[in-house]
Amino acid sequence: MKRGYKKLLIFEILLIVILILNSFVSSILSNYIMIAFLLGALIIFKFLLGFEKDRHRFIKDIVIEEIIFLLIYFIVYYLLGIIFGFAKTGASFYIKNSFTYIVPIVLIVIVKEVLRYMMLKKAEGNKLLVILTCILFIFIDVTNSIYYSNFSSNYETFIFFALTFLPAVSTNITCTYISIKTGYKPVIFYLLIMRLYPYILPIIPNPNNYLFSIINLIVPAILLYRVYLCFVNEKREVELTRDYAKTNVIPLVFSSIVVIVLVYFISGYFKYYALAIASGSMSPAIDKGDVVIIEKVKDKSKINKKEVIAYTSNKTVIVHRLVDKIKVGDEYFFYTKGDANNDMDNIVIKEDMIEGVVKLRIPWIGYPTVWLNEL
Repeated sequence: MKRGYKKLLIFEILLIVILILNSFVSSILSNYIMIAFLLGALIIFKFLLGFEKDRHRFIKDIVIEEIIFLLIYFIVYYLLGIIFGFAKTGASFYIKNSFTYIVPIVLIVIVKEVLRYMMLKKAEGNKLLVILTCILFIFIDVTNSIYYSNFSSNYETFIFFALTFLPAVSTNITCTYISIKTGYKPVIFYLLIMRLYPYILPIIPNPNNYLFSIINLIVPAILLYRVYLCFVNEKREVELTRDYAKTNVIPLVFSSIVVIVLVYFISGYFKYYALAIASGSMSPAIDKGDVVIIEKVKDKSKINKKEVIAYTSNKTVIVHRLVDKIKVGDEYFFYTKGDANNDMDNIVIKEDMIEGVVKLRIPWIGYPTVWLNEL
């Protein structure tokens, strides 16, 4: 084994030992301390082995490939969100406190991927060192989760492996391959999008743990396959064309518009938005699993009896029929009932609780809700 290989091997093993201690003895590598740890590792690496310049030819081509892939992913993910349901993210809070939440993610991703690339360059394709590098970065991603996870029950162990470990394995195999082929820039771009969108977008799909783990496992694998196809043979690698960007401008722009409109439509930023129905209390007019289109209403006094309204109670949106409204002073109070229920709702609805009026019902597409949420 070359002398440089031995240095790299010893260096990576030492880092893995530190991460193991952090995982099982005392977790200290979080947020800015993790950044300091990675920066320290990068500086020591430069001193021991030196740096390599990132001079790959196809960085722009692969970044465009990633953009198209991510746009398709978000379109599908948010469409499936109509089935899974959605959760608000508190994006304004995260952005306001960006130095606590967003900045550490950005810095960790950048420093980590530069370090990964430098290690892979020095490995020069040595299989043992490439595999060890991948294992090291899996440990970096899961070290704090190991320490804070509870392995006392089979369920908690499953949660750790399904939600944290297996997605980390899939992601790091993909990032390692892309880094070898195209350098650290495409990897940083991909990871920043995937890590930051829950902190920036106002609402995200809310699948159960089982489906969430599957999504986070297969999405990096699909990207890996798409990038692999770009380099599957020497001819394709040589002929990744300069016109690659031009040929993809139209689908890129179209997909971008679709993603933006879809996210903001579902988020409720437009006059109309979609909502999945989680119960059968409005059957047969609206069945469990149907999707309804709700029109926001500013003047609540104009809502008529027998209209189906959506209102919020205890952070849950309920869709029931308006059976009565009473004016007390300058304020209206509303009373609702589900068509399938025997009694009226045991709540007096104020004007500020009303989200809007149901204007359209879309059957069929919500039926998977029942079995997906019971997996």
